[in-house]
Amino acid sequence: MKTILFSLPGNEELTELMATKMDAEVGKATLRKFPDGESYTRILSDVKDKCVVLVCTLHEPDEKLLPLYFLSHTAKSLGAMCTCLVAPYLAYMRQDKVFNEGEGVTSGFFGKLISGFADSITTVDPHLHRISSLGEVYQIPNKVIHAADAISEWIKENIENPVLIGPDSESEQWVSEVAKNAGAPFIVLQKVRHGDRDVEVSVPDVDKYKDATPILVDDIVSTARTMIETVQHLKKAGMKPPICVGIHAVFSGNAYQDLLDSGVEKIVTCNTIPHPSNGIDLSDILAKEVKKLMHHI
Repeated sequence: MKTILFSLPGNEELTELMATKMDAEVGKATLRKFPDGESYTRILSDVKDKCVVLVCTLHEPDEKLLPLYFLSHTAKSLGAMCTCLVAPYLAYMRQDKVFNEGEGVTSGFFGKLISGFADSITTVDPHLHRISSLGEVYQIPNKVIHAADAISEWIKENIENPVLIGPDSESEQWVSEVAKNAGAPFIVLQKVRHGDRDVEVSVPDVDKYKDATPILVDDIVSTARTMIETVQHLKKAGMKPPICVGIHAVFSGNAYQDLLDSGVEKIVTCNTIPHPSNGIDLSDILAKEVKKLMHHI
């Protein structure tokens, strides 16, 4: 089956990389707004009997959803065999239960919406907190890709004498996996509570790692508050300026600049959301897994 990839605005670079690795063509489409704000969609490439892959990361999703919906249905109306969504960052995963009376479980609603127009979905490290698998929310073939191996590889290739830092005990499982694959040690910051407002944070084995390069790893960097606080603790402990590594570069408001200003050596993210900090390419594994998933449709 022939494959054709369409990039939604902002996703061109990842789409090109994936197309090369999938030996597929990149389709042409016109997506624009009418003067009254409605979305216009036109597919200019031949999609008949082809598998259409729509590449669209879903941070700030509300504006992207209708063009995606129209593109998928238009492709089907033109004879496409299937439409597969690649959404490296998946939105609406946090509201996975009713926290306050009168709320809806929007992760489920969003899942139903996408499952209604896409034949499969591939994403990277979504926020699965109270949900054990993506299949609970999406009623279509789905694949969750984990970035830990790619991050470990990047650390191995780029950093001499690294030590991975977990900001709290919750991060231990995730940080330890990246550290193990990178063949590097890791430490987790310890919090000692002296009172309601008096919490002391210490860096265990700090003397042992004084000459190491600290690496802070997190999945979603949104406000960057946790990372900024951790940077301050490492400074106080006399460690070198750390390198911050994130999977999803959400960076709301001034978060990116605030993190840069906090005294870090460097900020590196995976290319799940286009951002100047992107330095870890996941196109290889995305291309492989999308190809595999096509056989289940």
